[in-house]
Amino acid sequence: MSEHIDVAKVENSPLRRVRSVEDFCRRYRLGADEKIRLTRLFGQFATEQELLMNATRAPVFR
Repeated sequence: MSEHIDVAKVENSPLRRVRSVEDFCRRYRLGADEKIRLTRLFGQFATEQELLMNATRAPVFR
């Protein structure tokens, strides 16, 4: 089963915004190693969706 996707709706999605890798790492409190890894993977800029799907965080235990 398939459905029609409105292209205008997808293009205006917040996940399609292009963000700086440095700003993204600062916002999500990612470490320097993760920042370097994401920069090597994408360069200086990537979409928010790409960054969210590829960022890893160490678990925080109590």
